[in-house]
Amino acid sequence: MPFIKLQFKPGVNRDQTNYTNEGGWFSCDKIRFRSGYPQKIGGWLKYTTETLIGVCRQMLGWLTTFEDNFLALGTNAKVYIEAGGNLYDITPIRATFTTPSTNNCVQTFSGLTTVQINLTAHGASDGSYVTFSGIVGPVGGIPASSLNKEFAITYINPNAFSITVDTPALSSVAAGGGVNITAAFQLNVGNPGGTYGYGWGTGTWSRLTWGSGTTTPVKLPQTDWIFAYFDNDLLMNIREGTKGPIYLWKRGILTDPAIALAVRASLLSAESGASDVPDEVGQILVAQNNKHMLAFGATAYGSSDFDPLLIRWSDQDNYLNWTPTATNSAGFLRVSRGSYIVQAITTRQEVLVLTDSTVSSLQFTGTTDVFSIQELGDNISIASARAAATANNVVYWMGIDKFYVYSGRVETLPCSLRNHVFQNINFDQLAQVVSGTNEGWQEIWWFYPTADSNVNNAYIIFNYVEQIWYYGTIERTAWLDSPLRQYPQAIGGTTIYNHEQGTNDDILPMDAYIASSDFDIGEGEQFMIMRRMIPDVNFTGSTAATPRVYFSILPRNFPGNNYQNDPFDTQGVLETATDVYTEQVFIRARARQLALKIRSTEINVQWQLGSPRIDARADGKR
Repeated sequence: MPFIKLQFKPGVNRDQTNYTNEGGWFSCDKIRFRSGYPQKIGGWLKYTTETLIGVCRQMLGWLTTFEDNFLALGTNAKVYIEAGGNLYDITPIRATFTTPSTNNCVQTFSGLTTVQINLTAHGASDGSYVTFSGIVGPVGGIPASSLNKEFAITYINPNAFSITVDTPALSSVAAGGGVNITAAFQLNVGNPGGTYGYGWGTGTWSRLTWGSGTTTPVKLPQTDWIFAYFDNDLLMNIREGTKGPIYLWKRGILTDPAIALAVRASLLSAESGASDVPDEVGQILVAQNNKHMLAFGATAYGSSDFDPLLIRWSDQDNYLNWTPTATNSAGFLRVSRGSYIVQAITTRQEVLVLTDSTVSSLQFTGTTDVFSIQELGDNISIASARAAATANNVVYWMGIDKFYVYSGRVETLPCSLRNHVFQNINFDQLAQVVSGTNEGWQEIWWFYPTADSNVNNAYIIFNYVEQIWYYGTIERTAWLDSPLRQYPQAIGGTTIYNHEQGTNDDILPMDAYIASSDFDIGEGEQFMIMRRMIPDVNFTGSTAATPRVYFSILPRNFPGNNYQNDPFDTQGVLETATDVYTEQVFIRARARQLALKIRSTEINVQWQLGSPRIDARADGKR
């Protein structure tokens, strides 16, 4: 019998029916394409054993003049700087309480590790963090060393909260600890994703009286951090929904980074010499080519009112001075249309400003106007504040119903997986969408939550060199591909991972597959009978002693039928294992339509598919 060479168009297409997409790929997971041929994606390994507190959605890497290679990470609970695999907590302090309000504020309960702190109007929220110092112990038998440390706050009311210590109390003490206690409260923990809340404390602190409630849910926005660096210093703004204040962490001149990293971030407006720093901003960005710090969405100059379309910038080379004068370059302008600025991103010699409905170009003029803005397009959308990414000075972003590209003009980006994504996405959690580049593979990644998930659990990839799409499942909340690090880094759960390292899901095997659309003989009017296949697989990169994959031939007679075997059943009669030494495999199948699937499930296996051949012929019309 003649052999049929199986070659399929690169990329995955689910916007057409399986049968219409004959000659292409229809479904996949953890697969990419290289030179038009599918292969398993690179694996990932834990970068450090230390874990984060909270959900991380922002990462930024930068080098200092001290040759520090820093990574900033922001969660809904904490802000960290990672250096040398170690995490340093630089979360700003919201408020510090001292004597007399903290005098003998410690209350213990015999036999319990729960300790109550009685502190009037503390302002803390459940799950937030406080650090005590100056407690004189023991208190109820609990030593001072078990009390003078950081704690997560539980069970709150306006004048008291609880902490959990590591030593049970030997007796009950109503008021103890001494008179020199300091309680330093970190910023209140925000929401990891958009949610709804009821009752006292929902929304703005103490917006309701104690004991009161509401039966109308209040939308609680997702809490994010936005990072930018200015020389050695890290600038950041917290974003509760669309706005929040600006904070600063200064590297200083200390030669020991561990000492420098012991300093927490603080409000930029509280710095010596600060002038008219916006109280709240939507996003900060430092234009590195002209050394201006910009705020996209900001409180107006001379006012406390937040304008979500206002762009303000500091004096050149001075992020502390935001007061416009005739002798400096600080200033402001306003985007003419839209409801609010969602994301600003640098590209070429401009900053692309995306509102919920327009795209504009912000450019440095070098004149007395400093910056100018020009609208490029309207009637667009953007999914989140992290939905855009830049590669080779081209900006790509996910909208709420399609993808876009800007390469000098704004265009819709054709996508063969558009229905697959937007008909199965959780629109209530669009703020979680995060994008990033994987430059080593010429890819743009988007992570998003599917309709049945409240967290990012799926991804879609655009290969901008080959102009093709593919997709899969993985839980990632942040992604950073930086030339400062050997590997792209991402956050899964509370862990930092190096991607494109190894072949596995950390220490576990990675399940990866790709399946073709159906193919037939002629126009499908005849059955075909197949009896063997010559596989073509490259196992370069595998470290398994005998790497192998599973080939499946999936037969059916009509597009509306189910396949005659389970495509995920490795014991299926039409599936066979193929290793590096396999010359040919015998698989008997008879049907009008066949599809090919290749899958790997074992540890230390890497593969690329070539052009397998099947021994098949026509076998009548019935």
